[in-house]
Amino acid sequence: MLKKCQLTYRNYMKPNIVMVDVGKWPIFTLLSPQEIASIRKACVFGTSANEAIYITHNDEVFVFGLNCSNCLGTGDNQSTIVPKKLEALCGKKINNLSYGSGPHVILSTEDGEVYAWGHNGYSQLGNGTTNQGITPIQVCTNLLIKRVIEVACGSHHSMALSSDGDVYAWGYNNCGQVGSGSTANQPTPRKVSNCLQTKMVVSIACGQTSSMAVIDNGEVYGWGYNGNGQLGLGNNGNQLTPCRVAALHGVCVLQITCGYAHTLALTDEGLLYSWGANTYGQLGTGNKSNQLSPAQIMMEKERVVEIAACHSSHTSAAKTQGGQVYMWGQCRGQSVVLPHLTHFTCTDDVFACFSTPAVMWRLLSVEHEDSLTVAESLKKEFDSPETSDLKFRVDGKYIHVHKAVLKIRCEHFRTMFQSYWNEDMKEVIEIDQFSYPVYRAFLEYLYTDSVDLPPEDAIGLLDLATSYCENRLKKLCQHIIKRGITVENAFSLLSAAVRYDAEDLEEFCFKFCVNHLTEVTQTAAFWQMDGPLLKEFIAKASKCGAFKN
Repeated sequence: MLKKCQLTYRNYMKPNIVMVDVGKWPIFTLLSPQEIASIRKACVFGTSANEAIYITHNDEVFVFGLNCSNCLGTGDNQSTIVPKKLEALCGKKINNLSYGSGPHVILSTEDGEVYAWGHNGYSQLGNGTTNQGITPIQVCTNLLIKRVIEVACGSHHSMALSSDGDVYAWGYNNCGQVGSGSTANQPTPRKVSNCLQTKMVVSIACGQTSSMAVIDNGEVYGWGYNGNGQLGLGNNGNQLTPCRVAALHGVCVLQITCGYAHTLALTDEGLLYSWGANTYGQLGTGNKSNQLSPAQIMMEKERVVEIAACHSSHTSAAKTQGGQVYMWGQCRGQSVVLPHLTHFTCTDDVFACFSTPAVMWRLLSVEHEDSLTVAESLKKEFDSPETSDLKFRVDGKYIHVHKAVLKIRCEHFRTMFQSYWNEDMKEVIEIDQFSYPVYRAFLEYLYTDSVDLPPEDAIGLLDLATSYCENRLKKLCQHIIKRGITVENAFSLLSAAVRYDAEDLEEFCFKFCVNHLTEVTQTAAFWQMDGPLLKEFIAKASKCGAFKN
């Protein structure tokens, strides 16, 4: 039996904070254009999506809305349609935020501090009392010596994940969602131990009264309420301590997210699993039957790269590698039992337009659309015959560019153009060492700072980036290759990483190959690998225990 290598997922495919227009959420229509323009990050929360918090470009923090249970943290119980500043949080560099149903709010900062306020009837603020928190107060017990990197809230309980992989939980514990082994409420943060004692947790999520964690080898653990099968254990019995989701044995989960009473999990191969409550079709299985164990969905779609759900709703969403966004579950009162392709560009839009309530499922960064920026203007002029003063011919096709842009953006071209006298400068430069898609993608990158290529072409672009000493482009190529790795192409990508001296990519591909060793050794790419590289792979895999019984 093959032994899995320990994988560290914290820096790979973690759901990125994306660029979104907050104007899709009705509550933001209360703000002036100037206030909207100042927003850098934002979150809409509350039982009716009637509260909001936002952080400005100057790192000032403002709140406005209904203020149920003092959830705005303004020091009073008054609602406000005019944003009020939270002085205690200004300059704190908030990077993660979650909220409960009371609501209560928990957030963490870049320095790893945790702050909480709002409803506290079950000690979900972690301060040892049940008094409502009218202003943000730092959560200290057991967390002062920790650097917290992620927080999560259920209905009335809270969790925090530290940088060293420990999980702390507190608050309402009627179903064991704190993981303490009892059903007594937990007034202050307590380390979740038992079978997580020696594990390195890399991600956490909360349903209404359930808790989930992913550890660094891709295993998933759940505890708390399980009446709808939301823990994925094959039964509907509550769990007072973490229990491994055995049905996911053999797959490596990268991301997990919880709805009201259902759970979604995304693997390193882009596969999507769902389980739990299904009254509204939120599992995407095509019916409304609860699922006690993980069921794979969207099998006929392309690779999934992001999943989304929120403990206050029965809505699910997913984004594929090609940028397509699907939604299912409770969508504006309708029950959508199969993933439905939308016209959205991000999963957040699903929650703005179709979730009930229309809350945000994560802290967002904000995109402002005005006139064209410099970057947008450059992007618009790429491959424009009207304004270009130079052409490249690759595989018989022309690419129109601007010498000034290339000189500014690329040392390779700066050196090339300086070697020509103006009168000797060619109007057309022939390129024969790279393919047209690769070279066009490179030139477009110089105009846009982005790359849109399939993993196989990204290997060629990685070669070009290495030749032209474009280190940032090398990193982008490696990211594309990581997101596109499959059992079939894993060894080919590993060979390319070694060939182009991409150490981080090489380590990633190696771990993927070891983790799926049985499958990848049956691919053509494995048998086509050259002898020295194959010997090196086998030796390294043996050292990490891949061939132990």
